[in-house]
Amino acid sequence: MTHHQRPRTRAEERIAELDTSRETLTSKIEDLQKQLEQAQQEAAENKQGWQRAAADFANYRRRTEQDREATLGLANEMLLAKTLVIVDDFDRAVSNVPAELQGNSWVEGVVAIDRKLDALLASEGLTPIEAEGKPFDPHEHEAVVQEERTDLPDGTVVAELQRGYRIRDRVLRPAMVVVARNSTTNPNQPGKAGGIN
Repeated sequence: MTHHQRPRTRAEERIAELDTSRETLTSKIEDLQKQLEQAQQEAAENKQGWQRAAADFANYRRRTEQDREATLGLANEMLLAKTLVIVDDFDRAVSNVPAELQGNSWVEGVVAIDRKLDALLASEGLTPIEAEGKPFDPHEHEAVVQEERTDLPDGTVVAELQRGYRIRDRVLRPAMVVVARNSTTNPNQPGKAGGIN
């Protein structure tokens, strides 16, 4: 009886064709290691690039948010500065109510509106600048008149013509003031240096 060999499968043919010598396998392992190192290096470079891009985007978002807040803050300040004209009018109206209208319900309503307006400004960080009786400060006061006064040191604010306001730590509008000029004051006195000439 003859023994028939069955035909080889395609997989068996491929296996037979494989070169499994030590040199061939070592060479393939070295090639694979080089490819792995190259892939790892590319992955590390891609990761660094992604991290830089993420950091750049985070910085861009932060700057954009800061710019938006600054723009909104500037718009808010401009609106508040324009509102101060109305505040001035209400303050003048309230301080000049004729005696015969004191206690009038309509006048009391106007006074209540004035208080609400002041509270609104305060809630937005607006505070009035103290002026009268203080030494003249060119950062907070705008001198529009000098008045000869011998009873006060030179450069003292005598009167406030228009109230000034500060928004948080910055001057939004300086106070318009009358400043004492004392010709008899010693020029070396501290008030002279801060006064106006």
